Amino acid sequence: MSRIVAILMLALVGLTACETPTERLGPDGKPLPRVYRVHAKDEATIQYRMLDSINALRSAAGERPVQLNANLNAAAATHSRDMHVQNRPWHFGSDGSSPLDRVTRSGYSGLMLGENISETYETELETLSAWMEQPDTRDVILDSRATDIGFAWYQEDSGKLWWTLLIGAQTAQAYAAN
Repeated sequence: MSRIVAILMLALVGLTACETPTERLGPDGKPLPRVYRVHAKDEATIQYRMLDSINALRSAAGERPVQLNANLNAAAATHSRDMHVQNRPWHFGSDGSSPLDRVTRSGYSGLMLGENISETYETELETLSAWMEQPDTRDVILDSRATDIGFAWYQEDSGKLWWTLLIGAQTAQAYAAN
């Protein structure tokens, strides 16, 4: 009996040593971001999750759905990697290229309507939420002329993500909406 009590006491001491992990807070009192790891095998899942989320937001705003476009995806991937190389989130490439230049180089035959970018540790849906909170980036996502999107990212070893979203429209539909 004393053996069982000793084992139970030892187990109890062991459990009290276990500490529930607490959320780390930054100087502003808000939780620090957690590293969100993106794996190559998840590329399609992430792109389609973003597409579905954008289409849900567009539907709620009374806009027609968009579709993924391989050329816009390629232009977005190129820019995400280039922002990492430059170590700054901005719309110009290290070669001086604009979003329009990159979309044209990718072979996209439609009209480039806008580009949203982000440097963050957040998920794609948290990034989309942040874009929807700002009028200028929200307007890009909800542009009534849009028919296509391209979405890609580059993740550093540190976990930092460089997200790029491109919105485009097939030319005839873009001009018909004006």
